[in-house]
Amino acid sequence: MKLVPLSDRVVLKQKEAEEKTASGIILSGQAKEKPQQAEVIAVGPGGIVDGEKVEMNVKVGQMVIYSKYAGTDVKLGDEEYTIVRQSDILAVVEED
Repeated sequence: MKLVPLSDRVVLKQKEAEEKTASGIILSGQAKEKPQQAEVIAVGPGGIVDGEKVEMNVKVGQMVIYSKYAGTDVKLGDEEYTIVRQSDILAVVEED
C-alpha cells in the first residue's frame, strides 16, 4: 500500500525524536518532542484551493520543516506518516 495525497497535500515521514539532549540527558518517551523536520514521501497534484491555483513547490525526497501542530498523523502498516497542506511547510532544508 502507498499513500497518494490529493490537492495541495503532502505526505511526510518524520525524523526520529531525539533520545537525548545536547548535554547528554536521556529523554523518556513522554519528554520527547514531536520532531518538526521530515522527509517528503509523496506530493499531491496541486490544483484549485479556496479559489486560487496552487502549484506544488516541494518534491519527493526533500527534507522540510513544518508547523509544530500541523497535519494529520496516519499509520499505514508499521510506518507512521503525517499528512499536511503545502502551506504548513515552513522551509526546505538544503545541504551546503
